[in-house]
Amino acid sequence: MDLSIAPATGRSELRTFVDLLWEVYADDPYWVPPLRGDALALISGEARNPYFGHAEVQCFLARRQGRVVGRIAAHVDRLVLERRPGLGLWGLFEVVGDDAEAGRALIATAEDWLRAKGMVRAQGPMSLSIWDEPGLLVDGFATSPAVMMGHHRPAYAAMIEAAGYTGVKDLHAWELDIAKPFPELVQRIIAAGERNARVRVREADARHFDQEARLVLSILNEAWSDNWGFVPLTDAEIAFAAKKLRPVMFPDLIRIAEVDGEPVAFMFTLPDVNELTRDLDGRLFPFGWAKLLWRLRQPRVSRMRVPLMGVRKHLQGTRMASLLAFMMIEYTRRASVSRYGASRGEIGWILEDNEPMRSIAKAIDAHITRTYRIYEKDLQPA
Repeated sequence: MDLSIAPATGRSELRTFVDLLWEVYADDPYWVPPLRGDALALISGEARNPYFGHAEVQCFLARRQGRVVGRIAAHVDRLVLERRPGLGLWGLFEVVGDDAEAGRALIATAEDWLRAKGMVRAQGPMSLSIWDEPGLLVDGFATSPAVMMGHHRPAYAAMIEAAGYTGVKDLHAWELDIAKPFPELVQRIIAAGERNARVRVREADARHFDQEARLVLSILNEAWSDNWGFVPLTDAEIAFAAKKLRPVMFPDLIRIAEVDGEPVAFMFTLPDVNELTRDLDGRLFPFGWAKLLWRLRQPRVSRMRVPLMGVRKHLQGTRMASLLAFMMIEYTRRASVSRYGASRGEIGWILEDNEPMRSIAKAIDAHITRTYRIYEKDLQPA
């Protein structure tokens, strides 16, 4: 009844786009409010998000009798098109009160926008890129997401599938108890690596932070280049990510593995900053910023998350790659427990068919706690 959808234009409407989250999840005890400034920056153009340097994004708001009841963003990424011509994206999908009519209309609006841009297939939710919060939560609703992971309403999957979409890839978050040592077999592999004179696993050098960040992200771009859905990070995005994440990056949680003196692998771990920001309700002002800065001086958290890990291509699939992975995980586990008070670790997301990483997760007694699904659909001519 009286449902209308229109582009979100201007800073005020983009703020409304962000603020809608607080209404959607008002009754969800597991949702963690994002920092409003970060959520707004994500959709505010190239000056605040270098993703816009290679993508065009249009946000939409759904209104019923003047009240905002939903949102969605449609986007066309030139780097995606280089790999999959004709593939358009949509994401940041939310509706108030599980409003199925608004959900259908929002998805249809995003599809119409993508068709007008010449797209022949749609993929989502992608919010905004594969490097942000890809996929829709379809299992694990009774858990709070770790830092930089999404959380969604259970009703959304049915809305998306009713619009003709089929799941094409599942992403899993794996959790484990890091307060206890790893199984004996893993410990023996780690001990063998420590005896190998060719191998060195070191902490990141805080004195050369920018150089270390570029090194890690260069390994990442190579290591992930054959992964499903991969899009390379641009130089601007690498610099932006390093600057944005610097306050939550700690040298003892960034491990770089060298073989014969050559950096060949890395593992990047974050304290679960969601535990430190949850009570701020998304606001850093007037006092939230001081609280957060104080908490980040020496964070104490119950959970750590490993969002990124990679090994250069010439070692992928080898025993050396597994050895380096177990060593980096173990050294980070020790630091996480002794210096940050953590008792749980999350590895993810991991693609459902990434067997090397799944094998490593199983070997350290990790188990799947949350599943995110990415959907696709052919766009028929309007």
